[in-house]
Amino acid sequence: MDTLEKLKILSDAAKYDVSCSSSGSRRKNKSGGIGNASPSGICHSWADDGRCISLLKILFTNNCVYDCTYCINRRSNDVKRTSFTPREVADLTINFYKRNYIEGLFLSSAVMINPNHTMELLIRTVEILRNEYNFNGYIHLKGIPGADIKLIRKAGAYADRMSVNIELPSDESLKLLAPQKKKNEILKPMSNMKNGIIQYKEEKKKFRSTPKFIPAGQTTQLMVGATSDNDLKILKLSENLYKKFDLKRVYYSAYVPVLNHPTLPDINTPPLLREHRIYQADWLLRFYGYQADELLNVNKPNFDIDLDPKCDWALSNINMFPMEINRASYDELLRIPGIGVKSARRIVGARKYCQLSYDNLKKLGVVLKRAKFFITCKGKFYGDKSLDSNIIKQHLLFDKNKKDNSNQVTFMSLYPEIFGTNIVQKSDKI
Repeated sequence: MDTLEKLKILSDAAKYDVSCSSSGSRRKNKSGGIGNASPSGICHSWADDGRCISLLKILFTNNCVYDCTYCINRRSNDVKRTSFTPREVADLTINFYKRNYIEGLFLSSAVMINPNHTMELLIRTVEILRNEYNFNGYIHLKGIPGADIKLIRKAGAYADRMSVNIELPSDESLKLLAPQKKKNEILKPMSNMKNGIIQYKEEKKKFRSTPKFIPAGQTTQLMVGATSDNDLKILKLSENLYKKFDLKRVYYSAYVPVLNHPTLPDINTPPLLREHRIYQADWLLRFYGYQADELLNVNKPNFDIDLDPKCDWALSNINMFPMEINRASYDELLRIPGIGVKSARRIVGARKYCQLSYDNLKKLGVVLKRAKFFITCKGKFYGDKSLDSNIIKQHLLFDKNKKDNSNQVTFMSLYPEIFGTNIVQKSDKI
């Protein structure tokens, strides 16, 4: 099989892995080398389905010894099988980079023969890129669960970012859909990478020449909707992963129904809106100081699909509102729907000089169509007369539906004969 055919098969097989954001690396080019991940990180773009498209994103092989029920590459699935050689992946990366097709490499793999064998092939690939081609561009490398810790450490010396995908958020779902995988084999390399990163940072303080070790940190991916695991279980797991392993990101992937099996959910489309709500909640965990138990609980284990998690939380805790905008602390401001990190900082800064009015908030970037139901300015309330959560929810949904029903006017919509007629309107998208 020629390299082009392999590329078609193995790039298509990699599209279900979403943990490929590439910011955060400071790897600089060296004399005589090519590529540079330092000046502004890797420039990346996203396809309409949310997939990252700026990296050469491929599997090393789709020859897998595992038979995970949900996976397109599972051993029992009838698909074309192939594998690259380390030299082929290195050559492809360099050639694509020189043509300005890509900014870096995202290399994942199925488990061929055993985890150590697969990990050694991945390491050999990045060794060629770094040592022979002097490639200093971005590399995101997959850590293979079950591989020897020494191999994980060795891979970390070449990669900018590494990830070990958890995929299934509970022991029960792991036993149901991927019984050959073991929880400790997934968590062990994550723990080792965390320790390696800490060691690197400590040694870097003493010795400037300390070799890099996964400078852009580690990530993982959780699947949404492949099992009956609720949003609370997924979010609690993410929260623990951030605290325990200091992950840069947890990515969420809506289950794509490409296979039929009695243990898989009977759905026709991926639960993308649910995935979106969990991403929003993840943002609240990392930047707004929320805890998973605040957002969801055993009585309400899933997010309201119609509202973003912050509005949902505010309506569930309506007794805490309205907050006076001129007295609320920074942390309290972050709890108000329509006020983000930037606008909260601006409010705190502006209050040093004057009492803020409703009109002042507009200039500070506050989204008042949401915030007005939860705040007072100089003691005056600008929302509905009632602080009834059901009434406020109706107002929020009415504004949301009004926005969804409006089509944005663009050159393409005004002049379809120039740009073609198959234009997807914004309102057609989820």
